[in-house]
Amino acid sequence: MGKLHIVGFGPGDLKNMTFWAKEAIDKSDVVIGYETYIELLSPYIQGKEIYETGMTEEVDRAIFAIKKAKEGKIVSLVSSGDAGIYGMAALVFEVLLESGWKVGDDPEVEVIPGVTAANACAALVGSPLSLDFAVISMSDLLVPWEIIEKRIRAAAMGDFVIVIYNPKSKKRNWQLTRARDIIMEFRDPLTPVAIVKSAFRDGQSVKFTTLKDLGDDSILGMLATVIIGNSTTFIKNGIMLTPRGYSSKYEVKLK
Repeated sequence: MGKLHIVGFGPGDLKNMTFWAKEAIDKSDVVIGYETYIELLSPYIQGKEIYETGMTEEVDRAIFAIKKAKEGKIVSLVSSGDAGIYGMAALVFEVLLESGWKVGDDPEVEVIPGVTAANACAALVGSPLSLDFAVISMSDLLVPWEIIEKRIRAAAMGDFVIVIYNPKSKKRNWQLTRARDIIMEFRDPLTPVAIVKSAFRDGQSVKFTTLKDLGDDSILGMLATVIIGNSTTFIKNGIMLTPRGYSSKYEVKLK
């Protein structure tokens, strides 16, 4: 029986890849992924059968991975971040379940979690995700904008810290501004915001700004993640922090 690993390998550097992910890739005969992900992993996949495709060809990758695993191969289908968060895991299971596959059938499937963009970017700016937060993608390729807008409004009303994936692209240049305007209906315009581009990759960049000034920053794009604070989030001495509330119950000063 073949085996299909659906691997979240983190931001792209080895130090943020789990031992489990590295082990799965090392044991694989075949590694399949989006071309950028294959490039990031190139130092670790020499000598393996490689299948890479471009953007929007996720279905082809999923079907090819299943086919190879059914041939008896050990396969790693890779996603940056976590494969179950905007990654390939859901699509693979959709394809398998549509075919009548169930747990225990060939191929064996294993989802390997990884450090996602929200975690990676938060680590670079301090601790902004210490309380409840929502992650929302601005990409309306698969989800209608009307639904995305409802989610933005609900997260803003609920005072969640909001993490925005895919904030802007060449074709999508207005959605982030619209999201900002919706959030400002419920949140102070001076709410702190962090923008992180290419976390833990070459070209990494971090910028702090405010909600009212969020919009046309040059680092915004498909490689950027935006973290918008809640009503208690603040930035001090280069650290973005959403307090857990300990200071209202305990003495937290150094003695």
